[in-house]
Amino acid sequence: MALTFYYGSGSPYAWRVWLALEHKRIAYELRIQSFSAGDLRKPEFSAINPRQKVPAIVDDGFALYESVAIVEYLDEKYAGARLFPGDARGRALVRRLVQEADQYYAHAMDKLADQVLFTPQEKWNVDEIAEGKRDITQELARWENLVQGHYLAGELSAADYTLYPFIALSLRMDKKSPGLDLRGAIGPKVNTWMKRIEALPYLQKTWPPHWK
Repeated sequence: MALTFYYGSGSPYAWRVWLALEHKRIAYELRIQSFSAGDLRKPEFSAINPRQKVPAIVDDGFALYESVAIVEYLDEKYAGARLFPGDARGRALVRRLVQEADQYYAHAMDKLADQVLFTPQEKWNVDEIAEGKRDITQELARWENLVQGHYLAGELSAADYTLYPFIALSLRMDKKSPGLDLRGAIGPKVNTWMKRIEALPYLQKTWPPHWK
């Protein structure tokens, strides 16, 4: 029985799981959940994830939610290219980068997203937007110094699949508020790294449907 993957378009947390599934070439059934239609609040989904959030998977009757746990589970259970490659120190580096993206970049991004993506433009708080842009710019500068080799940790890993969706969502804000120019804050090393991710053969397959 193929693994069932519950996904919501535009969620960077669900996106990383999709990329992980493709990376490891795991067979899966994609079930897109509509935020606006209330799919996450329906009893059948709440039985899988009582927190009513994506992503979630059901693998041979085993339900699991929280993106970090899902990605680690996939890497431990399934053969194929590793998401946490290398020796103990190499894997620890990948896990640290995942935590940095989740704890610092995502936090900076969320403050700006609350204004630009989820608040009507006439109610935007310019001071909060300026603060959010500053925080993301600072994070991008830090990540410019964290890239090691072709990918974040040298080899393609869970760290790359964690950070890329966050940056892509940040750049989505540029379209709604062009004055932000978050793309202009991306340094040459991160820009080159993003192009490598975008050249992956399955990246477009996983692109958020409502962004296309």
